[in-house]
Amino acid sequence: MAPHQVPPGIIDFYTSGYDESARLTKNADGVLELVRTRELLRRHLPPAPAKVLDVGGGPGAHARWLVEAGYEVHLVDPVERHVQEALETGATAEQGDARALPAGDATYDAVLLLGPLYHLTDPADRKAALAEARRVVRPGGLVAAAGINRYAPLFEHTAYAHLHHPAIGESIVESLATGVYDGRRGFTEAYFHTPEELAAELRDSGCEDPVVYGIEGPAWSLLKATEQHTGESLVDSPLFESALAAARLAEAHPELLAASSHLLAVGCHP
Repeated sequence: MAPHQVPPGIIDFYTSGYDESARLTKNADGVLELVRTRELLRRHLPPAPAKVLDVGGGPGAHARWLVEAGYEVHLVDPVERHVQEALETGATAEQGDARALPAGDATYDAVLLLGPLYHLTDPADRKAALAEARRVVRPGGLVAAAGINRYAPLFEHTAYAHLHHPAIGESIVESLATGVYDGRRGFTEAYFHTPEELAAELRDSGCEDPVVYGIEGPAWSLLKATEQHTGESLVDSPLFESALAAARLAEAHPELLAASSHLLAVGCHP
């Protein structure tokens, strides 16, 4: 079988076009994503010092707090820049592809895919990545996979105040209909999940009873819009605290999943 290839546009985007290391720390909606992802994972992760494989973990935003909490973390990412940055977190790291993991069967207590699924537009590739996660996690272990919400671009481009421009609107119409973003403006080619799709993909991979959470909750775009148009950091603001409270309160209402920016599905290997 020929080795998997990551589209060059994705490698270029993260190597020279975008600083992923700042995404979860610079802006309030990014910090909200980090805080919520961390608190959701903590509910489901086995206790430290469990072995965690962070697949597509980028420069190590999550590897850092996992290492600090006492977990044994190994990170795999296709971008060399990310691998070098991740080594500074205390995790081990290497280049690799989510669809062909450099790990033996049943060698990890938890496998995180907090980025790969939304860069795999082909359903067969997402299936391969989830099959690999299931292969390398131990029986009873955790698989956690993130997706970008299908409707997130609608909220985000409204927050940027340019959704009414025809070119932007046409692109959003297409991604809402198909889930596929063409990568022509501001981001790479990507796939945007509905909550039902993400749960089904985890279930089809063999994970039992997956649960899907809205990571940032329904108020993230209000936070983003306010920060964008005032130019002020809102990381320590009452509005940030209210958006975080809204995300927590929304968990009891599945109909609000569609309002979040990212989704997190968690399931156990039987």
